[in-house]
Amino acid sequence: MYPEHTPHVPVQRAVEVHQPTPYPPAVPVSAPVVPVQPGMVPAVASIVLPDGRVVTGYAIEPTRPEPVAAKPAVSRTAVNVALGGAGFLAVCGGLVLLTSFIAALTAFITQLIILAAVIFGGWIAVQLFSTRGHQGGTTVNIRKAVIKRNHFHG
Repeated sequence: MYPEHTPHVPVQRAVEVHQPTPYPPAVPVSAPVVPVQPGMVPAVASIVLPDGRVVTGYAIEPTRPEPVAAKPAVSRTAVNVALGGAGFLAVCGGLVLLTSFIAALTAFITQLIILAAVIFGGWIAVQLFSTRGHQGGTTVNIRKAVIKRNHFHG
Protein backbone atom coordinates (compact mmCIF):
# COMPACT_ATOMS: atom_id res chain seq x y z
CA MET A 1 0.00 0.00 0.00
CA TYR A 2 2.70 2.44 1.02
CA PRO A 3 6.06 2.44 -0.65
CA GLU A 4 8.76 1.53 1.85
CA HIS A 5 11.37 4.23 1.24
CA THR A 6 9.28 7.36 1.04
CA PRO A 7 10.03 10.09 3.58
CA HIS A 8 7.07 11.40 5.58
CA VAL A 9 7.07 15.01 6.57
CA PRO A 10 4.87 15.85 9.56
CA VAL A 11 2.18 18.41 8.88
CA GLN A 12 2.34 21.48 11.10
CA ARG A 13 -0.89 22.95 12.34
CA ALA A 14 -1.68 26.09 14.28
CA VAL A 15 -2.46 25.42 17.94
CA GLU A 16 -4.60 27.72 20.05
CA VAL A 17 -4.02 27.78 23.79
CA HIS A 18 -6.94 28.65 26.01
CA GLN A 19 -6.35 29.94 29.51
CA PRO A 20 -9.10 29.48 32.10
CA THR A 21 -10.71 32.63 33.35
CA PRO A 22 -10.94 32.65 37.13
CA TYR A 23 -14.23 33.62 38.73
CA PRO A 24 -14.15 36.18 41.48
CA PRO A 25 -14.60 34.62 44.92
CA ALA A 26 -18.18 34.44 46.07
CA VAL A 27 -19.13 36.83 48.85
CA PRO A 28 -21.17 34.98 51.42
CA VAL A 29 -24.45 36.65 52.16
CA SER A 30 -25.27 36.25 55.78
CA ALA A 31 -28.82 36.25 57.00
CA PRO A 32 -29.61 38.55 59.89
CA VAL A 33 -29.19 36.80 63.19
CA VAL A 34 -32.33 36.94 65.25
CA PRO A 35 -31.97 35.85 68.83
CA VAL A 36 -34.52 33.20 69.69
CA GLN A 37 -35.12 31.93 73.15
CA PRO A 38 -35.20 28.14 73.07
CA GLY A 39 -37.99 26.41 74.91
CA MET A 40 -35.53 24.17 76.67
CA VAL A 41 -31.78 24.45 76.97
CA PRO A 42 -30.17 21.29 75.61
CA ALA A 43 -27.68 19.46 77.81
CA VAL A 44 -24.00 19.97 77.09
CA ALA A 45 -21.79 16.88 77.13
CA SER A 46 -18.03 16.73 77.54
CA ILE A 47 -15.86 13.83 76.41
CA VAL A 48 -12.23 13.30 77.35
CA LEU A 49 -10.27 11.77 74.48
CA PRO A 50 -7.45 9.25 75.10
CA ASP A 51 -4.78 11.86 74.35
CA GLY A 52 -6.17 14.22 77.05
CA ARG A 53 -8.14 16.66 74.92
CA VAL A 54 -11.67 17.53 76.02
CA VAL A 55 -14.44 17.80 73.45
CA THR A 56 -17.61 19.59 74.53
CA GLY A 57 -20.85 19.63 72.57
CA TYR A 58 -24.54 19.11 72.65
CA ALA A 59 -25.83 15.61 73.09
CA ILE A 60 -27.67 14.28 70.08
CA GLU A 61 -30.68 12.18 70.79
CA PRO A 62 -30.41 8.83 69.06
CA THR A 63 -32.99 8.13 66.41
CA ARG A 64 -35.70 5.84 67.59
CA PRO A 65 -36.61 2.95 65.33
CA GLU A 66 -40.15 2.61 64.15
CA PRO A 67 -42.30 0.43 66.35
CA VAL A 68 -42.25 -3.20 65.31
CA ALA A 69 -45.55 -4.67 64.16
CA ALA A 70 -47.26 -6.73 66.81
CA LYS A 71 -46.38 -10.41 66.68
CA PRO A 72 -49.23 -12.78 65.90
CA ALA A 73 -50.86 -14.58 68.80
CA VAL A 74 -49.69 -17.97 67.48
CA SER A 75 -46.11 -18.57 66.43
CA ARG A 76 -45.35 -19.52 62.85
CA THR A 77 -43.63 -22.69 63.98
CA ALA A 78 -46.79 -23.86 65.71
CA VAL A 79 -48.84 -23.12 62.61
CA ASN A 80 -46.37 -25.04 60.41
CA VAL A 81 -46.40 -28.03 62.76
CA ALA A 82 -50.20 -28.03 62.83
CA LEU A 83 -50.46 -27.82 59.04
CA GLY A 84 -47.89 -30.60 58.66
CA GLY A 85 -49.85 -32.79 61.07
CA ALA A 86 -53.10 -32.12 59.22
CA GLY A 87 -51.42 -32.99 55.91
CA PHE A 88 -49.98 -36.20 57.36
CA LEU A 89 -53.40 -37.25 58.68
CA ALA A 90 -54.97 -36.50 55.29
CA VAL A 91 -52.39 -38.70 53.54
CA CYS A 92 -52.90 -41.52 56.07
CA GLY A 93 -56.68 -41.28 55.67
CA GLY A 94 -56.32 -41.41 51.90
CA LEU A 95 -54.15 -44.51 52.13
CA VAL A 96 -56.69 -46.21 54.41
CA LEU A 97 -59.48 -45.38 51.96
CA LEU A 98 -57.40 -46.63 49.05
CA THR A 99 -56.62 -49.88 50.86
CA SER A 100 -60.27 -50.48 51.77
CA PHE A 101 -61.31 -49.69 48.18
CA ILE A 102 -58.82 -52.24 46.82
CA ALA A 103 -60.03 -54.85 49.33
CA ALA A 104 -63.69 -54.23 48.38
CA LEU A 105 -62.87 -54.42 44.67
CA THR A 106 -61.01 -57.71 45.21
CA ALA A 107 -63.96 -59.17 47.13
CA PHE A 108 -66.38 -58.05 44.40
CA ILE A 109 -64.31 -59.65 41.64
CA THR A 110 -63.98 -62.86 43.71
CA GLN A 111 -67.77 -63.01 44.15
CA LEU A 112 -68.29 -62.48 40.40
CA ILE A 113 -65.92 -65.37 39.64
CA ILE A 114 -67.72 -67.65 42.15
CA LEU A 115 -71.11 -66.65 40.71
CA ALA A 116 -69.93 -67.43 37.17
CA ALA A 117 -68.56 -70.82 38.34
CA VAL A 118 -71.84 -71.69 40.07
CA ILE A 119 -73.95 -70.73 37.05
CA PHE A 120 -71.70 -72.54 34.57
CA GLY A 121 -71.44 -75.60 36.85
CA GLY A 122 -75.21 -75.69 37.23
CA TRP A 123 -75.69 -75.54 33.48
CA ILE A 124 -73.24 -78.45 33.03
CA ALA A 125 -75.02 -80.47 35.75
CA VAL A 126 -78.39 -79.91 34.09
CA GLN A 127 -76.95 -81.08 30.77
CA LEU A 128 -75.47 -84.24 32.26
CA PHE A 129 -78.30 -85.34 34.50
CA SER A 130 -81.31 -84.41 32.42
CA THR A 131 -83.77 -87.32 31.92
CA ARG A 132 -84.95 -86.35 28.49
CA GLY A 133 -85.03 -89.08 25.85
CA HIS A 134 -82.99 -87.23 23.31
CA GLN A 135 -79.60 -86.30 24.52
CA GLY A 136 -77.33 -84.19 22.45
CA GLY A 137 -75.08 -86.08 20.03
CA THR A 138 -75.52 -88.96 17.53
CA THR A 139 -77.44 -92.10 18.40
CA VAL A 140 -75.94 -95.22 16.83
CA ASN A 141 -77.75 -98.54 16.52
CA ILE A 142 -74.80 -100.88 16.85
CA ARG A 143 -76.56 -104.06 15.58
CA LYS A 144 -77.63 -102.52 12.27
CA ALA A 145 -74.26 -100.86 11.77
CA VAL A 146 -72.44 -104.16 12.23
CA ILE A 147 -74.75 -105.98 9.89
CA LYS A 148 -74.48 -103.35 7.21
CA ARG A 149 -70.79 -103.27 7.50
CA ASN A 150 -70.51 -107.02 7.07
CA HIS A 151 -73.03 -106.93 4.23
CA PHE A 152 -75.59 -109.12 5.92
CA HIS A 153 -78.99 -108.03 4.78
CA GLY A 154 -81.87 -109.52 6.41
